[in-house]
Amino acid sequence: MSTRRNEILKELGLWPVWRLRGPPAADNTAEATIPGIAGASPAIVSRSRSAGASPTVDALSGSAGASPAFQKRSPSVAGGAPALPLDPRAAEFMGMDWPQLKASVAGCTACPLHKDRNKTVFGVGDEQAEWLFIGEGPGADEDAQGEPFVGQAGKLLDNMLAAIGLKRGKNVYIANTVKCRPPGNRNPEPLEAAQCEPYLHRQIELIRPKLIVALGKVAAVNLLKREASVASLRGKVLAYQGTPLIITYHPAYLLRSLPDKAKAWEDLCFAVETMKNL
Repeated sequence: MSTRRNEILKELGLWPVWRLRGPPAADNTAEATIPGIAGASPAIVSRSRSAGASPTVDALSGSAGASPAFQKRSPSVAGGAPALPLDPRAAEFMGMDWPQLKASVAGCTACPLHKDRNKTVFGVGDEQAEWLFIGEGPGADEDAQGEPFVGQAGKLLDNMLAAIGLKRGKNVYIANTVKCRPPGNRNPEPLEAAQCEPYLHRQIELIRPKLIVALGKVAAVNLLKREASVASLRGKVLAYQGTPLIITYHPAYLLRSLPDKAKAWEDLCFAVETMKNL
């Protein structure tokens, strides 16, 4: 590990805790694989403790109504819950380019969150990035500046990226499940997340990332469309619309739970190995 990366980990109080000593712990679910990664290294699939468990895929199928280019990138995945058909409002976003999508988000009044916002938080970074990181929603600092992850959690995320050789804006895009700040930094409600989902889906379609990293339970649940804990989802290659998806802890959670930073480091190393094998 480079001296710079060591300094970052020491600054966060993670050295030598943040050292990968083995594969991330997994629960008893069967191995997950991603279509199109034939012969993938065992490092990029979840480890199952169930002897003789047959491989399954934990993913969402391709979305009805998606553009042909996205459908080609995102085939239906066996074993995943089918996505719901797009409603007319969601369908209209599918043809939007970046300027149109940004303008639509800036003027959105589709849910009550718009009433108290200062700024919408669209997303930031390389619009052709291979890495896409998705959090839950803006906090007070993000609401004031209009950019995701700019507070203390943002500083931690930037250091986490630096520890694996990445940097905000360079082959990395950062977005949230919702674009407006929920009052009191509460979790987004299902209706609020549902109204923002077409925006996020179109962002993913435009970026076409090689790997999505969901930060925290809210992002994971909204992407996977099922209730589950972060602990039960770690250490597996899942998928969103055919794009490989890895789950880890939200930086804000890690600021409150220092022991889990070591687990987050394992997840980042796992993500790096997954990206190498894609």
